[in-house]
Amino acid sequence: MNVTRLLDGAIAGAVGSTALNMVSYLDMVVRARPASSTPEAIAGRLSGVAHVDLGPEDRAANRRSGLGPLLGYGLGITGGIGFAALARGRRMPVALATAVLGGGVMTMSDGSMTALGVTDPRTWRRADWLADLVPHFAYGLAAAATWNRLRTP
Repeated sequence: MNVTRLLDGAIAGAVGSTALNMVSYLDMVVRARPASSTPEAIAGRLSGVAHVDLGPEDRAANRRSGLGPLLGYGLGITGGIGFAALARGRRMPVALATAVLGGGVMTMSDGSMTALGVTDPRTWRRADWLADLVPHFAYGLAAAATWNRLRTP
């Protein structure tokens, strides 16, 4: 496996994660909605499953608050690395790469939230699906554009 290719995938995933967060924050501004508590809930569930003590509740809450976004970045970067392995170092049409990257990370994210019992997508309304889909589309598009740019000969 080519290390440069995997590093380029990690870079693309990090750029995609930044785009996802920017779109999410913009949604908070436009709709005047609060930040999601889901990342913190995931961090709490994962620490429980892994039997990791986050300390007294006041400190544990702060740790979950920091761990949640870090887990999101980790997932986005991992998605980029996985894409790099799948693409085998080749450029890919942006539309296809956007769908693979955005859809892949959305599936990993929603799948892990569901498996941990944090949420149940079957109960989501249309607005909930859009609030999840649009940032993941931004992730996919930014990561795909970055990947192709890094793959330019």
